[in-house]
Amino acid sequence: MAKVVGVIGLGIMGGAMARNLVADGWRVLGFDTDPARRAELAAAGVEAAASVAAAAREAEVLITSLPSPGAVLASARALAESGLPKRVVVECSTLSIADKLAVQQVLANAGHEALDVPISGTGSQAVNRDLVLYASGEAATIDALRPLFGGFARLTHNLGAYGNGSRMKFVANLLVAINNVASAEAMVLGIKAGLDPKQLVELVRSGAANSRVFELRAPMMAAAEYLPATMKCAVWQKDMDVIGHFATELGVPTPLFNATQPVYAAAMAQGHGADDTAAVCAVLEAMAGLPRRG
Repeated sequence: MAKVVGVIGLGIMGGAMARNLVADGWRVLGFDTDPARRAELAAAGVEAAASVAAAAREAEVLITSLPSPGAVLASARALAESGLPKRVVVECSTLSIADKLAVQQVLANAGHEALDVPISGTGSQAVNRDLVLYASGEAATIDALRPLFGGFARLTHNLGAYGNGSRMKFVANLLVAINNVASAEAMVLGIKAGLDPKQLVELVRSGAANSRVFELRAPMMAAAEYLPATMKCAVWQKDMDVIGHFATELGVPTPLFNATQPVYAAAMAQGHGADDTAAVCAVLEAMAGLPRRG
């Protein structure tokens, strides 16, 4: 397979993936509706494409990493209307199953193939190629693309039928939502008890209470610094809605997940939309009567 790939969406995740693929020897054609992002990635060796179709003209495989169902569907329709021969679209965004199926249908009607490949990991993990991919769709295509996946992720799991990747992502994100708020709750308890925030991070990391989410977010909580964001609160709200609807449709109770929702909503209401989701710590600090830090 020629080492040429198109990356559609050059935000926190897509931008990091594109950079790592360039470093791995791939020719990367990148498209984003924001000219500033295209210019920023061009400086890192990503060739700026004028459109989805322009990227697809030279790349038989496209990766989409976009913030909303509308953006993903628009990209799928742009490829479908391009008249190009079969392309494979590796769809990495977090969307509902219904939206994933709609994307697959639009592409299939035009002779293209979609894979559902959500990502487990944050923006900082994406920079370090520390991502896990939940791939689902045609097994032979997934196997053929493993060299590509290895250029920006450390592990790729084949979940089977298209859509199972997203189902696994919902399970993982449910735990992330809970662990993030739990980490903030523990940090605020320790801070109000008079313990040093940095020492709190070190000691929790060394014991049984540690988690990957704590390792990633607690240092931001200790410093009360929530930029640059590895996952913006505003984007996370969309992911939370998808998980909530998914669990409701299956009739599965999620009491702990539900308990985190008001905390994330308060972060948004308090102006943390562009901040990292670690900013839930600031919400709990205010509730605990702690002076504002940072």
